[in-house]
Amino acid sequence: MNMTVVHARMEWNEAEGYLGQVQFRMGEHQGTYEVTLQSKKGKEWMYALNFADGSGKEEEIMQLEEWLEEDDELFDALIDAARGALDNPS
Repeated sequence: MNMTVVHARMEWNEAEGYLGQVQFRMGEHQGTYEVTLQSKKGKEWMYALNFADGSGKEEEIMQLEEWLEEDDELFDALIDAARGALDNPS
């Protein structure tokens, strides 16, 4: 499945570690998604997946949630996009 990053950002502070958001589109899905990423040390990541522009199709976000759980490359690409924003703030 083809992912297109729309916007990414990440911040780091000593107390909370890394906190980032990535807005992206997935293949033929109609909506834009936003994943919020958090990691204390940048190794184990927690995330929350939401629609970026209000509500969308529930079956599509559930499918994407399953992909994120199963596809390490997809999840790592989202982390890399956010980390890239930390390294290169705009």
